[in-house]
Amino acid sequence: MEPISHNQARAVRAPPSTADKVRYLSAPGAYPNVPVSVSVLETHMSYVFLAGDRVYKLKKPVRYPFLDFSTIKAREHNCREEARLNRRLAADIYLGVVPLTFSAAQGLALGGDGEAVDWLVAMHRLPREAMLDRLIAEDRLTTAHIDALSETLADFYRHAERSSIGAEDYALRFFREQEKNRDILTRRDFALDHGRTPILLDLLDARLSESRAQLQERVLAGRIVDGHGDLRPEHICFRDPIAIFDCLEFNAELRQVDPFDELAYLGVECALIGAKTIGAKLVDKVAQRLSIEPPWRLVSLYAAWRATLRARQSVAHLLDATPREPAKWEPLATRYLNLAQSALAAGA
Repeated sequence: MEPISHNQARAVRAPPSTADKVRYLSAPGAYPNVPVSVSVLETHMSYVFLAGDRVYKLKKPVRYPFLDFSTIKAREHNCREEARLNRRLAADIYLGVVPLTFSAAQGLALGGDGEAVDWLVAMHRLPREAMLDRLIAEDRLTTAHIDALSETLADFYRHAERSSIGAEDYALRFFREQEKNRDILTRRDFALDHGRTPILLDLLDARLSESRAQLQERVLAGRIVDGHGDLRPEHICFRDPIAIFDCLEFNAELRQVDPFDELAYLGVECALIGAKTIGAKLVDKVAQRLSIEPPWRLVSLYAAWRATLRARQSVAHLLDATPREPAKWEPLATRYLNLAQSALAAGA
């Protein structure tokens, strides 16, 4: 047998790279259930591995102003937070957190005997055909679906932890994000309507200013909760019970929301895929179940602000060194800005 060279010895001891981890987790043999095949989805912050009846999520070692996944310890913490927080609305879906280990003898392994070199969130796989976005796309959404979702969300908001955010801090968050919206959306290197966009941003500024006291009052009345934070139709599955998953776990501040802000956001995302009336229906039905009057003018402001924020987040992908799907983001941002304009007009 030939002796191991110095370079080979260094390679054995070298920790696995992200590419090594993704390559390993893309193979069926990596998993205890040994699926027939593994599908890999890449998001801005994670790799998701669909392995038979299980799903595993590996967080990328990335760092942004709003999150830090740059260390193994930080990724482990966020995996544990993801499992804990998502069990509020998908208790039986989140199985827990699994270490990805590495040793010279065994190599990479899920839950092996080596050193933990990363962590994954493990979940039951949900039926894609039962997701809200699929029901909308296939015109299968019924009044019964909306009623059931309204009941689930009302119960969640009724029992959710109340936020300790201050009234002025809550209001200021909208203005700070709006400054970022303006900075990104008015850059001339993005293919947006630069005649319309500043006018739209000015209108949103004005609505935020005139609504400042009302925003603060939502806090003073105890309406702000630790919510889901990313309530989109692709995160809602109509099984029994309804599962609402993939909440925003990495930034507690961004989860401090008015339930009607979160419902407005869901309404924007549903309108984007063709269901323009669902948002208002959910607002009305959840308000009835909570026995409160929906703040309709504030709901329209929330919708406009969320749509503008999503437009910004869309084109911000193009600021990455190597953006994924670069042709997607500017047209998507334009569609969000159209929705923002409609929401402002509805609340005028």
